[in-house]
Amino acid sequence: LNQPAHTTQTPRHSPHLPPPRPPTLEPPLASLKRTLTKSLEAGLKADLKTLEARLASLNHLLHACPAAAAFFLAGSDFLDGLVSAFRITNPPLRKVLVATAYVGLVGLAAADRFGMLADVLFSLKSAAEAHKAGPLNVNDSLVAELVTVTPVLKQLLRKAEDKGAASTALRSRIAALEGFRKPGGGMMRPKRLVKRKIDKGKGKDVADESQVQAELHMHRQSQISLIQDLFPDLGSAFISKLFDEYGDNTEVVTAHLLEDSLPPHLATADRAAQLSPKLERRKSQLEPRPTPPQLPERHNVFDDDELDRLELDVSKLHFGKKAPERTADDVLRDRSTAPNKAAILSALAAFDSDDDERDDTYDADDVGGTVDNANEEADGQKDANEETLYKAFQADPSVFDRQATTRRGPARGKLRVETGMTDEAIEGWAVMLARNPGQKRRLEAKYNGAAAFTGTQTEILSTAWRASPAGSGAEESDPDGGSSSRGGRGGRGRGVGGRGRGRGGGGRGGGNVAGPTGEKETEAARRRKEASKGSRANHNRRDQRAKKMARGGFPG
Repeated sequence: LNQPAHTTQTPRHSPHLPPPRPPTLEPPLASLKRTLTKSLEAGLKADLKTLEARLASLNHLLHACPAAAAFFLAGSDFLDGLVSAFRITNPPLRKVLVATAYVGLVGLAAADRFGMLADVLFSLKSAAEAHKAGPLNVNDSLVAELVTVTPVLKQLLRKAEDKGAASTALRSRIAALEGFRKPGGGMMRPKRLVKRKIDKGKGKDVADESQVQAELHMHRQSQISLIQDLFPDLGSAFISKLFDEYGDNTEVVTAHLLEDSLPPHLATADRAAQLSPKLERRKSQLEPRPTPPQLPERHNVFDDDELDRLELDVSKLHFGKKAPERTADDVLRDRSTAPNKAAILSALAAFDSDDDERDDTYDADDVGGTVDNANEEADGQKDANEETLYKAFQADPSVFDRQATTRRGPARGKLRVETGMTDEAIEGWAVMLARNPGQKRRLEAKYNGAAAFTGTQTEILSTAWRASPAGSGAEESDPDGGSSSRGGRGGRGRGVGGRGRGRGGGGRGGGNVAGPTGEKETEAARRRKEASKGSRANHNRRDQRAKKMARGGFPG
């Protein structure tokens, strides 16, 4: 009954036996390393999608196990495969390659393999120099991308200094790799100021401004994608909060994630939170507007007619033309609606042609004015030259030809003597006359008509009223018997040679443009008035325009 209690004793190793070796990772990882190395060296012939997926899974192992990172970077075959595969222009694959190289180097520092780390850095420096000497772009290499987008060099130097392993060779190789950084790479981007608008209760808004900033800025999205390549388990909203905390600095965010040194409010946050693409609508704070009053009823003149009451006979309705088969000729032949001929004749009989008396308000005789003699001498010389040139043109138009023989001829010399004009002026007059048919007709009517202008001007008598010397109140007569005043109480009369528009008696006499048509005196007065138009007002503007148009070569 009193048996001793069973005790379990821990076996002790003999001091002469070696301690047990820790489990090694080489056997299970050797085949994986060989397979990945062959795929990396195969280039485009390999299955890039499968290679990308396997490297992404490997990155988790290298990040969690520094010994695995040291195993894969032992030797130069795997690292050379990474450098060679980066030449393939495949952005997703390139991101995974950079992440693999980054976690491998950081794993060497975490495993205190600084001697091996110095050798790997030297291999990377040699690969970068070989790429720089080649025909490809200097910045399009794995080393340049690695030292630009990741804080690997700062991390390695800081870890080596913390453990007292920062040798001169390690420092020099880290400094040499700094020279392959891309221009402008690694610089902290300044925060973009967001212009805040005044809240008017309108438009769209979201609860979290960081979400709006993450969705609007493409740079933030690219930064989030880069961090997710290294840490796929982190959500976009959590990474966005990290960038807000550390000023959009990718290197600082990566370093804090690797060291697990986040502040308390971020360490306890949800790491799988994602940015929401949906926007929340803000309810308007404005009061709803009242319903507008209804419009008044519409009324027109056709309200309550037969058609409005639907009492119109359908036979009276038609669409379009009432008689579409009728043509214009049918309408013209239909005389039923034409005006009566008798009505037209009766209207013409009622029309008194005497009512349409000639308006002589501005005649020179009526207003008591005289012809302006200021330019009488110039006008006379012009008319004389015009008559001489026109008669010479009618007799022989060849006298006005533009030829040397014509200019030396006797006919041309006679014209120059009579008119005092040069050859160019004489020839120009003929050209303008040929281009202006209206001027030609005027000269023909003036110098070839039955009542051609003689060049003389009848004296215009005064129309002012003058009392008789005897004081009898009778009008004083002119020597030719015409009344020269506006006296008397008789009917309307016109004196000979004057107007005599007073109340005294008198008949229509000669020398008046308003006299009976056909009389010699009336025609002579009208010719005088027509000839003197050019010296009054601007009645010659039509002739001057015709001359200008002819001189410019435009049709009259």
